[in-house]
Amino acid sequence: VLDKAQKIYAADFDAGAIQALKKAAQNFKTIQIEKRNLFKNPLTAQELSDFDCVIFDPPRAGAKEQSEHLAQSTVARIIAVSCNPATFARDARLLIAGGYRLKSLKLIDQFVFSAHCELIGIFEKS
Repeated sequence: VLDKAQKIYAADFDAGAIQALKKAAQNFKTIQIEKRNLFKNPLTAQELSDFDCVIFDPPRAGAKEQSEHLAQSTVARIIAVSCNPATFARDARLLIAGGYRLKSLKLIDQFVFSAHCELIGIFEKS
């Protein structure tokens, strides 16, 4: 997805994550990195209107408000990552109610010897 992107926007509120994003972005000329608390200040449907794809990976509390804005947006594809099946289900219901269809769902056991797993869902606008 990233190698074909014309424009990339990345946001996080954690200083360490911002530094990691900046380091990873060195190979991309058209990337905008912003320190923004998406939990308290989610991107609006209007702000999302320029994007073809959104990838979001919220904390365990999920991304209820951001999912509500995404559900109202025109973004063609949304990739949702979650470490909490309950908040993933809640956020997925919001996207589906907004006209998205869950195209695929993958469970990844990336934390060996623990009960924690990651879910990755790909949603497309119907």
